[in-house]
Formats: sequence, structure tokens, C-alpha cells
Amino acid sequence: MTPVVGASRALRAQFFVLGVMFATWGVHVPTVKGHYGLGDQALAIAMLASGVGALMALAQAGRVVGRWGPRTVSAAMGVLCCASVACLLAWPHYAALLAVMLVFGITGSLFDVALNTEATEIERLAAKPLMSGFHGMFSLGGMAGASLGSAAPALGLSPQAHLLLATGIGAAVALLASRAMLPVPEKEAGETHPLSLPRGPLVLLGLLASMGLIAEGAMYDWSVLFMKDERASQPSTAALAYASFSGAMALGRFGGDWVRARMSGTRLMRASGMLAAAGMALALALPSPLAALLGFALVGLGLSNVVPVLFSAASQVPGVSPAHGIAAVSGVGYLGMMAGPPLIGLIAERASLATGLLVVVVFAVFMALSARRAMRGH
Repeated sequence: MTPVVGASRALRAQFFVLGVMFATWGVHVPTVKGHYGLGDQALAIAMLASGVGALMALAQAGRVVGRWGPRTVSAAMGVLCCASVACLLAWPHYAALLAVMLVFGITGSLFDVALNTEATEIERLAAKPLMSGFHGMFSLGGMAGASLGSAAPALGLSPQAHLLLATGIGAAVALLASRAMLPVPEKEAGETHPLSLPRGPLVLLGLLASMGLIAEGAMYDWSVLFMKDERASQPSTAALAYASFSGAMALGRFGGDWVRARMSGTRLMRASGMLAAAGMALALALPSPLAALLGFALVGLGLSNVVPVLFSAASQVPGVSPAHGIAAVSGVGYLGMMAGPPLIGLIAERASLATGLLVVVVFAVFMALSARRAMRGH
């Protein structure tokens, strides 16, 4: 087995761990709320602490990954990310939760940038598209983490026992897998740019990533409620909204590298945006719950390769290291992911949730129309 093949397998395991950690946190949001006796506002502030930590980390991620290399950063941040999730219920004080969430945001973001930087290096050495498949493992990890969390009570696991089990295995896998990752190239190690801020072509790439993540976050946060309130679906049917979207997204990512090998980035971004827009329009236009589920699946399929394509493009911007390019685009994208759900909620409160979700259609069309300019030279 060649070093590139070994590194590719190790990286897939790392992306899987990252997906499991985010899903494990998501599963335990109600548990955390009950453990600390929080209201919605206090819980939102705790989530904001994670976002603040992520933005703090992304501002320095290019320098950190460039200095220490993806292998070292992924090993350290992978273990610390798992440890922060393990500590979600460790203390009774709200201040401790805020500190844990801040660390989770910092370590999770640095872990993410390190993995995507390694992914671009493996793509370069393998001379073929691989990024979508790596992100597919993140999606698969999210599904696995959510499934384990749902099954934990039936298995007799307390919330803290489940956290320790999931994070213990995750930390061990992250640490072992990092040993097979590629060493950092010398040109990367010497870079000392102070901040990973978007400039030049990275501005538009970051804007498109932000729009893609707003649309993705809208599906995660609002699709089930849309089925329940706007389509009068039973809870069991409404729950399928999340499953149809995430399942289609995982499927699209695992097939995305095959598509990217046969289609230019411009054409793929254009097709992705139009497919996502058509899917959301279908879900909003027809009153049938089945049409909504089909529409959500098309949105997932359309958005599945947006972030992998944009990250690959960001890693190839002339004069910018892959780590800095990815961190810059990630930072703008993360801002969108944080701002998106409140934006849709505000529109929904003033008009309706269906009106709020029109944002997804508008942003998807903008991605399609901007594809040529954003992907110029890639």
C-alpha cells in the first residue's frame, strides 16, 4: 500500500470522526438543556460560544496548520475536540458549559481545516478528484453518530456513558489515523501569515460557501418544522425530511468524485445550484408532503458537492497556501451558517416559514449564476 493510499484511508477515518462528534453534540442538545436547566436564550448563547470559538480559530487556522502541518494539528485537535464533547455534562455550572463550547468551536474548526488541507494535498498527489468522497465520510459519520445517540437509551447507556463511549473511540481513531497522514511540505511549514482573511478570488468563493451552508443549515433546522406546520404531516413523516435531505447529500458526495472527474467545476457548480433551487421550489410550490420530501432530497443532492468543489478551488488560488485558502473560505462560510437560521426565522415570523425558505431558492440560483466567475482558472 502506497503512502498516498494509506493517507487517504486515514483521512476518511478522520472525517468520519469529525462527523460523529458534531452529531453527538447535536443529539445531546436537549440533554444539555435539561442538565443545566437552560432556557432557549441561554442555550442559544452556549451555541454562540461555539461559533465564537470557531471564528477565533479560523482567523489563525492557516498560520497554525501551515506551521505545524495537518498531521500534527489533526492529531492534537481531534483528541481535544473529542474531549470537549465528552465534557458537555461533566460539570453543573453554566460557565463551565460556555468554556466547553468555546473549546469545541476552536478545536473542531482547526481539526476541520487540517483535514481539508490534507485532502487537497492527497488530491494533488493522486491526480484525481477525492474531496467529495472525504466529505461523504463526514456525512456518514454524522448519520452514524446520530444513530448511536438514538439507540443509546435502548442499550441502557446513560447520556454521560454514551458521551464517554463515542468520544473515547473517536479520540483513539483520530490519534491512530493521524500517524498515516502525509508530512507537511516544507513550503507550507514556513508560512507565517497572521490571519486567514479572504481576499481576491477567495471573497467570492467564501460568499458562495456561505450561501451553500445557509441553505444546508436551513434544511437541518427548518425542514422538519416545515413538514409539520406547513404540510400538516404526522411526526413520523415530518422526521423523514431530515433523513431525505441528509441521505441524498451523503449519496451525492460519495458519487461526487466520479462526477467531478467528468465535469468542470463551473458546470458542476451551475448544475448543483439549479438542482437545489428546483428541489426547494418543488417543496414550496406543491402542497403534497411527498413532493416536499422529494424536493428536500433534490436540495441535498444539489448541495452535496458545493463545499468540496469550493474548498478544492480555494486550495488552488495562486499565491495563497491551501491551509490559508480553506480557512478563509471556511470562515466566511461559517458566518453564513450562523446567520442563516436566524435570518430564515425572522422572515418566517414576519410572513411564513415557506416564505423564509425562499432564501434557499434565491441563494441556490445565485450560486449557479456566479459559478463561471467563481471557478475561473479552476
